[in-house]
Amino acid sequence: MKAIWLVSRRAVSVERPISRQFHRGLLTLAIETSCDDTGVAVLEKHENRSASLHFNSRITSDSREHGGVQPIVAHESHQEKLAGLSPTAGPADTILISSENGPSLRKKPDFVTVTRGPGMRANLITGVDTAKGLAVAWQVPILGVNHMQAHALTPRMVSALHANERNPDERHDNDPPYPFLSLLVSGGNTMLVHSRDLCDHKILADTTDTALGRMIDKAARDILPEAVLKSAANVAYGGLLESFAFPDPGLSYEYRPPTKSLSPVSESTEYGWSITPPFLNPGPGGIRKFDSAFSFSGIGSKAKDIMKHRPTSDLAERRLLARKTMGVAFEHLASRVIIALESPSLENVRTLVVSGGVASNQYLKHILRSILDSRGYGDMRLLFPPPKFCTDNAAMIAWTGMEMWEAGWRSELGFTARKHWSIDPEAADGGILGTSGWKKAA
Repeated sequence: MKAIWLVSRRAVSVERPISRQFHRGLLTLAIETSCDDTGVAVLEKHENRSASLHFNSRITSDSREHGGVQPIVAHESHQEKLAGLSPTAGPADTILISSENGPSLRKKPDFVTVTRGPGMRANLITGVDTAKGLAVAWQVPILGVNHMQAHALTPRMVSALHANERNPDERHDNDPPYPFLSLLVSGGNTMLVHSRDLCDHKILADTTDTALGRMIDKAARDILPEAVLKSAANVAYGGLLESFAFPDPGLSYEYRPPTKSLSPVSESTEYGWSITPPFLNPGPGGIRKFDSAFSFSGIGSKAKDIMKHRPTSDLAERRLLARKTMGVAFEHLASRVIIALESPSLENVRTLVVSGGVASNQYLKHILRSILDSRGYGDMRLLFPPPKFCTDNAAMIAWTGMEMWEAGWRSELGFTARKHWSIDPEAADGGILGTSGWKKAA
């Protein structure tokens, strides 16, 4: 039975008892509205540096009739759903959180965290304005954080959550320690980053056209049978493409990594078509001039063209096309990782973080691991967050707020949402700390 309450700072009426859980750790409420996911989380960090996630909820807007994320639909969804997700004010400086286990009272957050950017500006503004309202009402500070920085830091949050589950009394060191490599792959971004410190993430490779996640979602709409597409719960079709390509999870991927070189090679299939890898014909200057570039639009265009000329393809051919489309794209990702690792400046890096929505793809994990092993990087640790933390979520925003708070950073109440916001301090906008609105705690 759902809890029902009257919002009041003096009294709360519910249908079942309210548990009271007051802690001494650092507590933040976080809001995420950068794209089409409305997220709210309440995270607590303990004195031993472990963490507890008291609340984490996400609602995805329904844009299926549009075949992809529709900005207006996503914006309206944030406006409709965000207030209902946010914990309400309880008596005596507490907040009321509703969960599957019933309502519970916890102490008022020490600060509010919200995604400031990058993302869809109107959607960001909905979250920022709501967060500012809560901060003013509770009379607590606010932190506006970078969405891509949060993806990079997600494994550190997961490590802290696991530490609290294992031994809540033992002191914990955030893992992975800096520096590490971050492969941030989603529907909006694809970049390889050298994460050197909390606010220092040097971009080593970026996409020149479309993001990997967007290409895979579009390819899925071309490749998947109509009945499979109609079964989708949302417009994140990439997950459907993976499960369609590998219907039996017990079967191996039957993948062999390139043995000599990661230079692109086009291989014809039994059906007479092939997926052309990016930069197959690099022109003057050769392939090395594209070492810091990703390109995925050609892969998606080729898959679309194949289906256009073979609309009656049977399931076996469609499954092969799905595997080849993902495989060529993932090999392209891995090639830039290998190029980066061959640089003397990264010889001490032994951890690769893979985060963002595409990080939930198990075939990507298999290809990355296979290629790293085959190229002599068997000791390179691969960290993939659990799938629920790969997609956009407020928990990672809360954790980033925690790390920024502990580093002494606060946001001025007048800060604004940022549609574009780099994480690289060498970028034109100065990176995370290059934007206005920051202040140092006294």
